[in-house]
Amino acid sequence: MIFEKIKKEIRKVIVAQDEMVDSVIIALLSGGHILIEGMPGLAKTTTIKTLAKALGVDYKRIQFTPDLLPSDIMGAEIFNPKDSDFRVKKGPVFTNLLLADEINRAPSKVQSALLEAMGERQVTIGEKSYKLKEPFVVMATQNPIEQEGTYRLPEAQLDRFMMKIVLDYNTIDEEFEILNRAEKGFDKSVKSVVDALEITKAKEEISKIFIDDALKRYILNIIFATRKHPDVMFGSSPRGSIDILKASKVIAYREKRDFVTPKDILDIVKPILRHRIILKYEARAEGKKSDSIIEEIVKEVPIP
Repeated sequence: MIFEKIKKEIRKVIVAQDEMVDSVIIALLSGGHILIEGMPGLAKTTTIKTLAKALGVDYKRIQFTPDLLPSDIMGAEIFNPKDSDFRVKKGPVFTNLLLADEINRAPSKVQSALLEAMGERQVTIGEKSYKLKEPFVVMATQNPIEQEGTYRLPEAQLDRFMMKIVLDYNTIDEEFEILNRAEKGFDKSVKSVVDALEITKAKEEISKIFIDDALKRYILNIIFATRKHPDVMFGSSPRGSIDILKASKVIAYREKRDFVTPKDILDIVKPILRHRIILKYEARAEGKKSDSIIEEIVKEVPIP
């Protein structure tokens, strides 16, 4: 199965961090994007590089900085004096896997430049729009501890990300394995195990996976509960329910089933909703987090 083949190749390089590895593959197979928050050195960049090798697709990395311009990402029209005409120079967004490293270091104008690309799978340069390659996945990272010289991501852009993954340090045993691999030299035998045709075929199979109307209602009950919770200022948008539906189908596919179960939904609900819930000031002052709110909601909403 394509899910297992990709994960096996990534595992040659990445130790543990199962949620991140699974989420990257889920995003790939459901057409979503991922925001990863974690301390430096937790294999965020290495994961997507390895994924690109396993897929045999194009990969580009953008280091976001305060002086970055939208044209640095999207591209621009450049005047050619020889022909007295303008030609288009395409930016790094024209790729399959795009790593937006430390996305919160760039000002809002640059962050917003990614919105059309992420949502519409196209880029407008001058008066012409250009379709992006398929698959197209944006994996953005942000460092949670450094606030100087950073710009908070606007809610409109956060909502474009299918999932937000919060990374923690590895366990001592996992880090021991990392040390052993570093001593021997990390495995460089990662090879391309799938192609674009196989990815397209897998997406078609996933789209046909059955989800009962009762489970669709269950998803909506969770979404509506985020909007009514007393500690929440703004709950999830309709994109949240769509993304839960898409991701739960991928999980069912991973488990080799042709139908979705409530557990598939519960497995993915937290990473999909945690960045879509805006807490009230009082709740934040009390130290409450969106994850704890989601846990409360899934305990209260009846499982069909």
